[in-house]
Amino acid sequence: MGQLTLAAAGGAILLFPAAYAAAQEATQDAAPESASATEAAPAPLQYEVKVNAPGDLDELLEKNLDLERFRGNPRMDREQLRRLVRATPEEAKNLIATAGYYTPVVTVRVDTTGAKPVVIVDVDPGQPATIDKVELELRGFDPTPPLAASEPYDTEALKRSWALKTGSVFRQSDWEAAKRALLREVVQTRYPRAQLVDTQAVVDPETHKVSLLVVLDSGPELRFGELRIEGLKRYDASIIRNLDKIRPGDYYSESALQSFQARLQDTGYFASVEVSADMSSILSEQIEAGQESQQADAAGAAPDAKPANRGPAPQLPLVVRVTENKQQNVSAGLGFSTNTGNRAQLNYDNLNVWGTRFKSALTMETKKQAAHANFYFPTTERGYNDSAGASFERSDISNEITAVTTISAKRNWGGTNLERSLTFEFLSEDKTVVGLEQTRSKSLPLTYAITKRSLDSLLFPTKGYVINAQVGGALLPVLTDERFVRVAGKAVYYRPLGEKGELIVRGEMGALGSKEKRGVPAVYLFRAGGDQSVRGYAYQELGVKEGDATVGGRYMLTGSAEYQYWFKPKWAIAAFYDAGNAADTMKAAMTPKSGYGLGGRYKSPVGPINVDVAYGHAVHAYRLHFSLGFTF
Repeated sequence: MGQLTLAAAGGAILLFPAAYAAAQEATQDAAPESASATEAAPAPLQYEVKVNAPGDLDELLEKNLDLERFRGNPRMDREQLRRLVRATPEEAKNLIATAGYYTPVVTVRVDTTGAKPVVIVDVDPGQPATIDKVELELRGFDPTPPLAASEPYDTEALKRSWALKTGSVFRQSDWEAAKRALLREVVQTRYPRAQLVDTQAVVDPETHKVSLLVVLDSGPELRFGELRIEGLKRYDASIIRNLDKIRPGDYYSESALQSFQARLQDTGYFASVEVSADMSSILSEQIEAGQESQQADAAGAAPDAKPANRGPAPQLPLVVRVTENKQQNVSAGLGFSTNTGNRAQLNYDNLNVWGTRFKSALTMETKKQAAHANFYFPTTERGYNDSAGASFERSDISNEITAVTTISAKRNWGGTNLERSLTFEFLSEDKTVVGLEQTRSKSLPLTYAITKRSLDSLLFPTKGYVINAQVGGALLPVLTDERFVRVAGKAVYYRPLGEKGELIVRGEMGALGSKEKRGVPAVYLFRAGGDQSVRGYAYQELGVKEGDATVGGRYMLTGSAEYQYWFKPKWAIAAFYDAGNAADTMKAAMTPKSGYGLGGRYKSPVGPINVDVAYGHAVHAYRLHFSLGFTF
């Protein structure tokens, strides 16, 4: 074996073969002088890095060591590599300390037996440092004296929320995250001026124990004050005031501000919205209080004089700054759906028609054509969103041709997590089934719907559920050819499976009660099949056969189970099984038609894009499905 040159750095021994250095020098000495003047600069030194460390430490070092960062650098040469090797032990020790190991042994050596030199980093991390003592000192958090009856802040719950428990391994990233989480929990409600006045982590390398100290001062308890609106020119202030659920005297809350801002953004009246609390008013009060204190000191106040009682909790003016959208807007778009084919759409919106927001759309699809015009009234003080409108829709699906004219009035209320609606409409329908005579029907139904959402994300949910239920019908013999009662429901459930897997379960059901099915508008009957129903079948292909057509039935029942594996942050593959049917009897509806297959998923800026290839077991054929999103 060749002679080894030994060097000490950072308390660890570096092994660097002298034979490798001599070989490099000999190579350079052998180059003719004439060639050095004409040939290009020598190629950069190429080498590999191998880290031998337990657990996740190898990944930590491979991502952060300078040896890896400068690998392939055009200026790399033998001397530069020697400097990096000498510096690696100390650098590695500092990195390993962030993972909770404070007495590691790091050895670095260079293997030159292969085509490229390999820098080998061996790590014995030693015993990890564990948390032995946690001291959380919470200052303040007392209700302002005139508001002593206020609900006291639950400081014990705040202490229980502290993430780093005794006995756990101390890691720098966890320490920083725990401090941020503690402060964030306080500043989000009641105490927005809270701050960490002292934080210490004392490590004893001999006992491998860590003592933590965190001192948090709450600052003053703050409450909301009066509403102030800026930037409103074209639209009525009631649009903003009616959506304001924050009352003067309410505790400061970031979530309340964010919810108010989201409600304003959803109105469509504003290009930008900023909802905030005016902290400058509190700063002014504090400056004045400081000046009064200085004057009292100058007047020679008695040392043992008790401070005067504090006044009521300072109130922060609630400020809403808006930039209004232009009053009129025209837009157009093209699209495609495997359910209804090619699509072209033209929209016209006017934000101020008789004090309402007017929205209209003309949509032309291969299987459907529709025109809609609706007037949306500003949200009332009680949170009701009322609208009225008319629409015409023609569809040609599975040899059933329908043309429906609708006049409707609707009331929505509630929020994103719990949304409710009441719809009263008049429908006039012309229906033609290929091979049968044309029929006409009219109906005056009333429908109540409720949607419950509990999701970790509305755009890309991975955990939670959505449930929708509807009940309604036309019960009076007024402008109604056939009285009926209808119930329907659907649900989607999301559950993570492992770090990269996700389970999605869907279900839908419906039932119609009437003396005769004839006279009930087709839109209130049930069919199944398509992207969001039973894949492997055409859109609304599953139903009741009449002549050469498929029409809606009285009952419908579908279900789906899907597994998604996210092999990259935005890409996934999926396997699914769907089953369901629609029929005029419950027994037939519970005799399912199945479909199963594979698909791909992509997280786009507007939601998940789903592309599926499904095999319809009953029709013995494959079908391509394309859809955007799952939630409703």
